[in-house]
Amino acid sequence: MNKIKDLLKVFTKDKCPWEKFYDKDERDVTVPDMSLFEYLYECNKDHMNLVALNYFNKKMTYKELFNQIDLCARALRSQGIRPGDVVTICMPNTPEAVISFYAVNKIGAIANMIHPLSAEEEIKQSLLATKSVMLIAINLAYSKIENIIGQTQVYKVIIISAADSMPKGLKLGYNLTQGRKILTPKKSEKFLYWHEFMEKGKKYYEDVLVKTTKDQDAVILHSGGTTGTPKNIVLTNGNINVVVEQGHVIFPDVNTEDVALLILPLFHCFGLVATMHCPLCFGASVVLIPQFDARKFDKLITKYHPTYISGVPTLYEALVSNKKMANVDLSFVKNIYSAGDSLNPEKQAKINNFLKEHNCQKEIMQGYGMTETSGPVCFGSHGSGLPGSIGIPLPGDIIKIVDVNTKEELPYGEVGEILVTGPTVMKGYLDNEKETNEVLEKDEKGRIWVHTGDLAYMTEDGVVFFAQRLKRMLIVSGYNVYPSHIEEVLLKHPDVLNCGVIGIPHPYKVQVPKAYIVLKPEVKVTPKVKSDIKEYCEKNLARYMLPKEYVFKESLPKTMIGKVDYRELEKENEQEKNNE
Repeated sequence: MNKIKDLLKVFTKDKCPWEKFYDKDERDVTVPDMSLFEYLYECNKDHMNLVALNYFNKKMTYKELFNQIDLCARALRSQGIRPGDVVTICMPNTPEAVISFYAVNKIGAIANMIHPLSAEEEIKQSLLATKSVMLIAINLAYSKIENIIGQTQVYKVIIISAADSMPKGLKLGYNLTQGRKILTPKKSEKFLYWHEFMEKGKKYYEDVLVKTTKDQDAVILHSGGTTGTPKNIVLTNGNINVVVEQGHVIFPDVNTEDVALLILPLFHCFGLVATMHCPLCFGASVVLIPQFDARKFDKLITKYHPTYISGVPTLYEALVSNKKMANVDLSFVKNIYSAGDSLNPEKQAKINNFLKEHNCQKEIMQGYGMTETSGPVCFGSHGSGLPGSIGIPLPGDIIKIVDVNTKEELPYGEVGEILVTGPTVMKGYLDNEKETNEVLEKDEKGRIWVHTGDLAYMTEDGVVFFAQRLKRMLIVSGYNVYPSHIEEVLLKHPDVLNCGVIGIPHPYKVQVPKAYIVLKPEVKVTPKVKSDIKEYCEKNLARYMLPKEYVFKESLPKTMIGKVDYRELEKENEQEKNNE
């Protein structure tokens, strides 16, 4: 039996289910043994004059990008950042975010990526949990940072404006309007502005490149894991670089002439790995979108003519429903795919019809993955994108479907939990051995399998069809939102006795949270109490996690074992909507 079939023997019933789609040489990928920065450089050293980044039509070549990364790396070292230190990046999609990410990696440090709209308590807890010593942040977050930074190990904060890299005219307009309203710090030993920070790099003359391996920690991203409580997920250089190697197989026609829209945020694994690192390593031009407005999607398409479009289902819902797209030609689109949530066959057909009507020769491809697997592990490439499916595993990854209770592998066609092994599986949860051991399992061959907590079934050809989430999780505009985390925050409010959070449908966001709250006996439901609880949530939860509705009840329905009965709350919500 050849090498590939040996790898797949665990579940193929003496047959390779993907031989219909992949050639033998396509199945065998090599993990580059170098840092993210070094790999990016190796991929682009022969075409330095091509455009790497496009920010509001201000373009930066690969040569300019590498020069800026080097200068930022020197600035980091001048401020005392050492190999192994954690630098938190709290930024939208701007050139400074890309530059600082690769500069941190170049000097052998670790980037902790967090949402710039995170609540101040979330920012503090992330800085503490990761032992961050520097924070690179958008000025919009300063009002929260100033309240908590003294309670962390961070000794230097670099403040950036979204206008810093804008063209002159646009920068002036931004500073005269939105920029004037933003609270910013005075220059001090602790706070530096980006241009001052970069100037310090010009005075640092020592070599800054630290040679690291594929097994070196590169980035910390965030997810709720399988339990819903926030986790710090450690990914290595190899975890992320091998996704590019996989990408060469599933996108064989992507090259230096391509243009990719970076709409998904860099703190999101899908955004960082699949829509930033991969296109840049392909030598494509990446258009940075710091704040996406679905109502203006038509303008992005007609202005930049992207050939490579990636996003969550809500993005494509906005595309199809945008009346301004009526006469827009999409014949230039070479690859378009969706991940972050599943597309049902009806929505998939609707999008494909739209693409065909606008002269696009491609159909939308659907994928599946999670932060614990460095993003995508399954993709509808090579003809595997059957309606409603999530395709086949990427080269080097292996998927098997097991019984939820016995963990025994199931026959083709039966629904069970998705387990994944391969070079993209995370190193683990930071400083959380218990949770890591519950999610990662080593088999008799030494392979590490990640239990995804998601349900699916597989056809005899190896095509995977997503069924549903085993864990209680909502998808809000492509972001994972865990009701248990919202409940945990609500229960810390002094007036709240009990609560339950469910997901309710939303026309664009797919789902939004709805909170059912029981107050303590001595507390009455008054406008002030309602307002206090809402403000408390706004301070302690990221904006996309905030409940859309707050319902106050005397009691919550319970299951036979005394837990909150979420199914009953969902039924109650449906009845409320039917009675409206």
